[in-house]
Amino acid sequence: MTRNSGQNRASGEPEVWITGLGLISSLGEGGGAHWALLAGDEGDRVVDETSFAPYPVHPLGDIDFSAQIERKGDLRQMGPWQRIGVYAAGLALEDAGIAGRQEQLDETQLIVAAGNGERDEAADGAVLKALTDAARPRGASGGVLNKTLQTTLRPTLYLAELSNLLAGNISIVHGVSGSSRTYKGEEMAGVSAVEDAVRRIVNAQGQLFLVGGAFNAERADLTLAFELSGALWHGPFKSVWERAGEGGGFVMGSLGAFLVLEADTHARARGQKPYAKIAGVASGRSKRSRNDDGAVRSVDALLDGLALGLDEGPLGVLSGASGVEPATGDELSWLDGLENRGIAPAIRAYGTMLGHSVEAHFPAGLALAALAVSRNGFFRPFDNSGRERSFERQAERILVTGWGHWRGEGLALVETAGTH
Repeated sequence: MTRNSGQNRASGEPEVWITGLGLISSLGEGGGAHWALLAGDEGDRVVDETSFAPYPVHPLGDIDFSAQIERKGDLRQMGPWQRIGVYAAGLALEDAGIAGRQEQLDETQLIVAAGNGERDEAADGAVLKALTDAARPRGASGGVLNKTLQTTLRPTLYLAELSNLLAGNISIVHGVSGSSRTYKGEEMAGVSAVEDAVRRIVNAQGQLFLVGGAFNAERADLTLAFELSGALWHGPFKSVWERAGEGGGFVMGSLGAFLVLEADTHARARGQKPYAKIAGVASGRSKRSRNDDGAVRSVDALLDGLALGLDEGPLGVLSGASGVEPATGDELSWLDGLENRGIAPAIRAYGTMLGHSVEAHFPAGLALAALAVSRNGFFRPFDNSGRERSFERQAERILVTGWGHWRGEGLALVETAGTH
């Protein structure tokens, strides 16, 4: 299945502007801090190789959550995953000039990409211990499982926080009271969240959206889940492109990324300038195997829907590649194939610097693309593999890729926004 949003709009349809960014990661918070570290010569990645050894992670930087979540009661009832998302959402609203303006918050529609939140590890342990104890003597377990679940489960009905709790807390803390949607489905949740907002703006089903996701990499339960699926990188840190020759794998990164997406007419009416515009978003899902090029053909088709008017020559590409094989090798093959279209991609795998943030990864790529376009520049190469060539021209157009580590493909084209 292939879907395309935002490209080839009819005359009179609104442009989709990015008017606010909220970004927190291992590098700190805010667009300015990320630009300085990723585009300058002195910034370096932050990696913790000991806390979850043998799995390195990019830990969240030092964030004072009370700056965006003022009530202590709200902070107490949120796990780190929710705090990251609520904080990043607040930064985006502030950046767009919407925070505290209830009339505009009332029309702001919320779309969140989310997995489940933190599991209650103590409750998990209690269930397993009760079952182990009940197995001695043999046959004595009886109703122990049901009894233990009844006495240890929190009111969320899971041993983990429900995915839509993030959207609920953003609404409560920041007063966002338009419609609310939550997407699940790993990397493609982030693609779908952005695509949904773009479609609705273009089709006059809303003018103001808060879109994004959050990911807490410092979780033993997620480490276990992704290790069981064979997705994690083991051992000392290496860049995304350097992992392929040694079996591949991703390094998780704690990150919150939210965007305010707005119809250009709406932004102009309130005097808000854009970072950039989203010229189009496309998504698909192919069958993948080591002996099949289905993912490459899928993304070729997605680009066909976005590439009308795409100039030949150098093009900045922010790759959401995870490092997992065969997906990363497939993406490299496709990127190399852009040469056949006359396009010379200057690739930056931003996961090398920020880690892989699954649901939040694609929104983070769009935030970085908007930063680069707004500053008429691009990011320095993030590794020494030779894959990331220099890019010396103004970045008026950037392609963002979102290859799921297991399934799903997405592309977005971010361009300079006209303000006249």
